[in-house]
Amino acid sequence: MRLTRTTAAVFLFATVIPAFAATPWAPSPNCDISDQTLETLAFPAELAAFAPGLESPALALAAVEDRVEPAAAKAYAPREMLVQMAMKLRDIRYRRGGREPSTGFDCSGFVQYVFAQALGFDLPDNSISQAEAGLRVQRAELKTGDLVFFHTRGKGISHVGIYLDNGRFIHSPSSGKRVRVDELSDQYWARRYVGARRPEVLSS
Repeated sequence: MRLTRTTAAVFLFATVIPAFAATPWAPSPNCDISDQTLETLAFPAELAAFAPGLESPALALAAVEDRVEPAAAKAYAPREMLVQMAMKLRDIRYRRGGREPSTGFDCSGFVQYVFAQALGFDLPDNSISQAEAGLRVQRAELKTGDLVFFHTRGKGISHVGIYLDNGRFIHSPSSGKRVRVDELSDQYWARRYVGARRPEVLSS
């Protein structure tokens, strides 16, 4: 009997099915992921147009990781937030006992407001109490956000500001003046400098 191609194909299929059904399935010995080399999967060409530059999942993951701040940046974030908040309040007028931008600030009110708004941290409400909180800091070890104290009336502490960097600090000076940045090296402040403290929220 002469077989056509169609007849031969049907005959072969009928022969293979019983053999396949009789063979029990067993997992491949190479299924263990630890024994295989993983290859980077490429994006399908039609999807690449929607994700230019991210030709593979590996590159996509790398792109996300690049946006994550390094540990050093995260550690500096609280100090940076303090500076940003303090600098936004420049030119707010001085007012004795003032605790809000709308009414004006005295020196301790300014410091207390900046820490509360930037970090949600409550400082005492006067310069003497603020000088007793946190860790004592030597002048050579000052860091951004540390509190600097002065005696502007008599010998006791009567004024406070927030250290910025490079010998600068921001504060609400006195009646008739406004929140501003000054230098610790200025003769007036250098003669009246008492010391510095690092609030607990910045001590880690």
